Amino acid sequence: MSNRSIIHTDNAPAAVGTYSQAVKVGETVYLSGQIPLIPETMELVEDFPGQVHQVFKNLTAVCEAAGGRLDDIAKLNIFMTDLSNFATVNEIMAQYFTEPYPARAAIEISALPKGAQIEMDGILAL
Repeated sequence: MSNRSIIHTDNAPAAVGTYSQAVKVGETVYLSGQIPLIPETMELVEDFPGQVHQVFKNLTAVCEAAGGRLDDIAKLNIFMTDLSNFATVNEIMAQYFTEPYPARAAIEISALPKGAQIEMDGILAL
């Protein structure tokens, strides 16, 4: 009836609300927002660079569970509580992506779940 399937992996944090880690429709995967939770403990990474790395690790795990990889992300949305961390995000992102880079938005917001400083979601094209 529907070509929609739910993506789940234990290698990324379990959903902490009414959502799935990702939803695949055809060859497109819609990735839910990931905050810097360590999947095994569901504890937040404390320092900002560590938070960025953990978010990319979590996104990687969901991409792989969907049959893709991080470089298959066509659109990446980055939400930060302090936009002055933008340069740090760019430096760390360059360690996870190769050119051509995905389309991207980077937005400062007032708060994120569990006191995280960063959250990312995206759209994966398989």
